[in-house]
Amino acid sequence: MENDVLYIVMPAYNEEATIENTVVQWYRILEKINNQGERNSKLLIANDGSKDSTYKIMQNLTAKYPDFEPLDKPNSGHGATLLYLYGKAIEAGAGYVFQTDSDGQTNPDEFWQLWENRDKFDFQIGDRSRREDGISRIFVTRVLRLVVRLMFGVYVKDANTPFRLMKTERLQAVLRAIPPDFFLCNVAISAIAVKWSERCKWYPITFKPRQAGINSINFKRIIKIGWKALSDFKMINKNLKK
Repeated sequence: MENDVLYIVMPAYNEEATIENTVVQWYRILEKINNQGERNSKLLIANDGSKDSTYKIMQNLTAKYPDFEPLDKPNSGHGATLLYLYGKAIEAGAGYVFQTDSDGQTNPDEFWQLWENRDKFDFQIGDRSRREDGISRIFVTRVLRLVVRLMFGVYVKDANTPFRLMKTERLQAVLRAIPPDFFLCNVAISAIAVKWSERCKWYPITFKPRQAGINSINFKRIIKIGWKALSDFKMINKNLKK
């Protein structure tokens, strides 16, 4: 019997302005999945050492949303928090993991096109062809696309999209090649999936402006991200050759 248990996972850092609305919007997706018969599906959001009231707000929401589980952990960055969440979903026996971010930039209604094709593809990822979050973010995507091409020899439309439905069995296999606490784990997952000729599909998605907070990306940080990606991916390539 196909395991259709879904875990929706998100990292959260200083998202007190958006976190309640995010939970409400994505919990509607979860409710519909559970009403279709998979009562064990969950929404997991990991508070990555926020300095504001993000975690307290999440705790207060659990009484109203019983299939929502807020997690609290020391700050370790976006990539390490994703790996932590993927591990939690795998340990819980999820058949599928859907990852997005908690800042309100993605559209929950666009999830269903991925879910309907879950039997056909193992990695389904959004392509932010309609994004409204600024030229610096678009430039980062292009830099990462180039780095992936140089390091892995594959073309990936949008390697780092925080909008991806992954079959746990294949995700687990890919994660074995990624070191713990890896900085750009979603980029590595996308690149390895394509390199291994996994069943992948990209979908055009909308990507709204950040709903609150400050865009921390600047030119200096873009260069730092690209340089670190080169060294990190060398490590991944060594693992792939073992």
